[in-house]
Amino acid sequence: MDFLRPASWEEALAAKAEHPTAVPIAGGTDVMVEINFDHRRPEYLLDLNRIGDLSEWEVGEKTVRLGASVPYTQIMENLRAELPGLALASHTVASPQIRNRGGVGGNLGTASPAGDAHPALLASGGAVEVESVHGRRMIPVDDFYVGVKRNAMEPDELIRSVHLPKADGPQQFSKVGTRNAMVIAVCAFGIALHPETRTVRTGIGSAAPTPVRAREAEEFLTAALDEGGLWESGNPIPPSVAKQFAQLAAGACNPIDDVRGSATYRRHAVGIMARRTLGWTWESFRGKERSAQCA
Repeated sequence: MDFLRPASWEEALAAKAEHPTAVPIAGGTDVMVEINFDHRRPEYLLDLNRIGDLSEWEVGEKTVRLGASVPYTQIMENLRAELPGLALASHTVASPQIRNRGGVGGNLGTASPAGDAHPALLASGGAVEVESVHGRRMIPVDDFYVGVKRNAMEPDELIRSVHLPKADGPQQFSKVGTRNAMVIAVCAFGIALHPETRTVRTGIGSAAPTPVRAREAEEFLTAALDEGGLWESGNPIPPSVAKQFAQLAAGACNPIDDVRGSATYRRHAVGIMARRTLGWTWESFRGKERSAQCA
């Protein structure tokens, strides 16, 4: 196994062009596990740790540009207001040591359906910035996951950053695991309210071959909030609406039975998480609305 260590982004792209099978490594929290267990033996490792741009972020007027290697700890400490769903998901990642090393780019590159960042990214929306020696392109996060541990990148491309809209409403993330820490998700659920467009987005992890959105649930809830005038009134969501939303979210799953949980359990758990996170986000939205009216 050869170790490539470019000193710049341009050198990294050139190395990836010359060795398309080279596996990028920054935090190494996914790749090294596979290597240590001999599940993977790449011919080349492409170390990206000398490229400082990948560990930086930029907060714009409406979006956040998040470098591929920004550690989860930095997201938790510095971007909680702008990316609350992703910050919550970051809290659940493994251990403090891994949160200090791992980043969203690694989750995206691995594209495991159990990656903790994926539900929050789908609920937020946005795009993944990838680049090769042939140029740069933006892949909508909705189109990024194409199969089990497969993404939409070309062999010679590297992830440079993720562009996410700044939260304009409450966001939540929930995860079920077999223990409280250092655990791969049995299933996970993310939700984001977008009051400016009066829409709802969701993300489901570890309950289908790829991370997915519960689109029917989103469309149903968006219509129910609009028809009920709830965005304006801030009234509680009727229990029947919350129940239907949860059922539709569970219906979006296509899980498997494995050592972490059964398909039946995963569907049930996603429904429970969908109902609870909807309640949490809506109560947060109502609280902000009441505060604005009293100001």
